[in-house]
Amino acid sequence: MIFSNAQCKDRKGEAGKGEYNNKYTILLTGASFASSNNGWFELACKQLNAKPINTATGGTAISDAANRMAKGELYTQEELEDIDAFVIMHVHDENVADTAGLKQNYKDYPVPFDRSNYAAAYDYVIKRYITECYNLKFDKDSKYYGTENGKPVVIVMCTHWHDARTIFNPAIRKLGERWGFPIVEFDKYTGFSRNHLHPVTGKQYSILYAHNNETINGEEFGWHPDEGQDKYIQQRMAAIFAELMEKVLPLKP
Repeated sequence: MIFSNAQCKDRKGEAGKGEYNNKYTILLTGASFASSNNGWFELACKQLNAKPINTATGGTAISDAANRMAKGELYTQEELEDIDAFVIMHVHDENVADTAGLKQNYKDYPVPFDRSNYAAAYDYVIKRYITECYNLKFDKDSKYYGTENGKPVVIVMCTHWHDARTIFNPAIRKLGERWGFPIVEFDKYTGFSRNHLHPVTGKQYSILYAHNNETINGEEFGWHPDEGQDKYIQQRMAAIFAELMEKVLPLKP
């Protein structure tokens, strides 16, 4: 069941008064790197003339997105009709491409999900979204009613914002290749690499653009990037995201 707009909580990062036009609608799920206080997603949507629906919440994981889907709370029925692209940026350093325990039908997964199998939660989210888009062909209230293939599906997945997460970044590329989904390669185009330290500070470049740090394999990296649309890293991420989306969003008259 998908709740109506009236039944769902307010959506973070949605269009304000005349700030965005509605050429496109893009749904984003994720955690702290994607939440609206960052700014890259909303900034990119301005560039794309898109309405942003940002459901990302700090401290969550792909299992939380799956559980919200199971309860019909990740998007409304009206939003499902209008969404041109579904973007996933849950980037915990886990092997999300693992195939062990995956189900053929998303309905075979027991819910709610915990965080013991990130790959299964990704699989559930992907298969459920594709299924719900296809099944709009049977919904008499849908503009896709009676069409041959239902609603076309555009799912886009993202790497971490830099390349220190050496489990997740290769795995999300593998998962994307398996499904044929485009990947926003923040880690490839962000302008620095874990393979070279800053020549002045002697530390990882990512630390320059973060407001806190994390330790991965004994080395310190930037953890959460500086927030706000006025921040360089958010602007850089917005540009990387917008470029990829311009390639995959269907052209509209």
